[in-house]
Amino acid sequence: MGQVVDVARTEVRAGRPRTPAPGKSAARLALLVVPVVFFALFFAYPVAAIVARGLKVDGAWQLGRVGEVLAQSDIRHVLWFTTWQALVSTALTLLIALPGAYVFARFDFRGKQVLRAVITVPFVLPTVVVGTAFLALVGRGGLLDELWGVRLDTTVWAILLAHVFFNYAVVVRTVGGLWSQLDPRQEEAARVLGASRLAAWRKVTLPALGPAVAAAALMVFLFTFTSFGVVQILGGPTFATLEVEIYRQTSEIFDLSTAAVLTMIQFVAVGAILAVHAWTVRRRETALRLVDASVTARRPRGAGQWALLAAVLGTAAVLLVLPLAVLVQRSLDAPGFAYYKALTSDESGVFLVPPIEAVGNSLQYALAATALALLIGGLAAAALTRRDAGRLIRGFDALLMLPLGVSAVTVGFGFLIALDEPPLDLRSSWILVPLAQALVGVPFVVRTMLPVLRAVDVRLREAAAVLGASPWRVWREVDLPMVRRALLVAAGFAFAVSLGEFGATVFIARPDNPTLPVAVARLLGRAGELNYGQAMALSTILMVVCAVALLLLERIRTDRTGEF
Repeated sequence: MGQVVDVARTEVRAGRPRTPAPGKSAARLALLVVPVVFFALFFAYPVAAIVARGLKVDGAWQLGRVGEVLAQSDIRHVLWFTTWQALVSTALTLLIALPGAYVFARFDFRGKQVLRAVITVPFVLPTVVVGTAFLALVGRGGLLDELWGVRLDTTVWAILLAHVFFNYAVVVRTVGGLWSQLDPRQEEAARVLGASRLAAWRKVTLPALGPAVAAAALMVFLFTFTSFGVVQILGGPTFATLEVEIYRQTSEIFDLSTAAVLTMIQFVAVGAILAVHAWTVRRRETALRLVDASVTARRPRGAGQWALLAAVLGTAAVLLVLPLAVLVQRSLDAPGFAYYKALTSDESGVFLVPPIEAVGNSLQYALAATALALLIGGLAAAALTRRDAGRLIRGFDALLMLPLGVSAVTVGFGFLIALDEPPLDLRSSWILVPLAQALVGVPFVVRTMLPVLRAVDVRLREAAAVLGASPWRVWREVDLPMVRRALLVAAGFAFAVSLGEFGATVFIARPDNPTLPVAVARLLGRAGELNYGQAMALSTILMVVCAVALLLLERIRTDRTGEF
């Protein structure tokens, strides 16, 4: 670090009085200007535009349309199925993933870091790839169909299992991250006082884990409640979530009023989920005393613990690795890499360009989106660093999570409707796709960087400012060296989620510049073995790119970096 920071460290160690830097509240508000403008223009405005387009007739709001839509039996069925499958998916995910969270928190075994990266790969994979992988496993002509004549693609079980596959890492990393830092001596003390192992866990450990379990469950419920790509591919005409129905009403039936009502319902539901999630996170941050995670993990002891480790590894192999392995195998079914070679030709008529060009398009879009997400998310995280931030700033923290739950279909179609007049006529601009992808990447950047920024000793910043360092120099010489790794991890996650964004991109990606998820979906929508094989090949390429990005960020991950 620079000389200013060295002097600041000396001042802090000496315990000299601190002089607060003037105008810190105003500076934090200034940092929020760019994120607020970004979200207002490219999130709130498009969503409001499509809602207004659907519910306004001759300048008058038709709020009675809400009751008319809710009175339709097929819409009520969609709402019921959306809620039911989200609840069941959440329960299944907790049931299957909590043993894994314990194993990663308390056991130390060979290959643990690699396995941690492997189980996280499904979470950052695009939902289109997840749906395609399960289609290759349980669909017509899939592995189960070939071996035992069993097909699950026409049942709800395919959707539920795919959701567990997708969200397994959410529970393992959120709950396991806290579990690894709980002091095991508290439970041991309860056992010394006569409590059984189960009673000690139920009365000591479980209440401490409660906030983390609740936060993980709410995030899984949010992701499954708004599920689109998985249900679109595996649900077929039989099953539809709210997000899929919004897409159908918008792009197939062209009933914008119904789509607007459904968007409002989803917006209210997501807002309620995020409010409860924010409350549980605050409990988790303030109610516990934690220890260093490195001292709580040990090698398994006894047959029971080794059996538990084997069971978790077996579950990960069958549930997480097998679908991806089948996906790769299906892409290699044709001799001589025929499906991959077909990606270089545009003779299929599905695209205006060879499908392989989607790889380059996706990488370029994802890099641009990552840069935007780092800029917007970094500024927002810096403004939210102080825990005593005002109510206005804390409220914006919750709003940053909305793009993860609000209909991406609505955002994408809203882009086409709202951004069509100067000075925001962007419909023909390449930047439209990175803007939509950055909206999804920003929450990951904020959630990754915020815990690390909050861990920086505020006295270092204040001492450096008192010594005459400008705010820019304070950030460059105090904060940046400490958060550099978190910044790289945030970039990795933003890149992966941008690469796989589908709900909004399916509307705004141009036919001559398709992204990988859009190309996969279009190939799956066309009949023929060659189209199916090319979809598998493109999905495999997309999976490999995401996995490489994740493995790289896992190598630079620190224990002080946020889980997601």
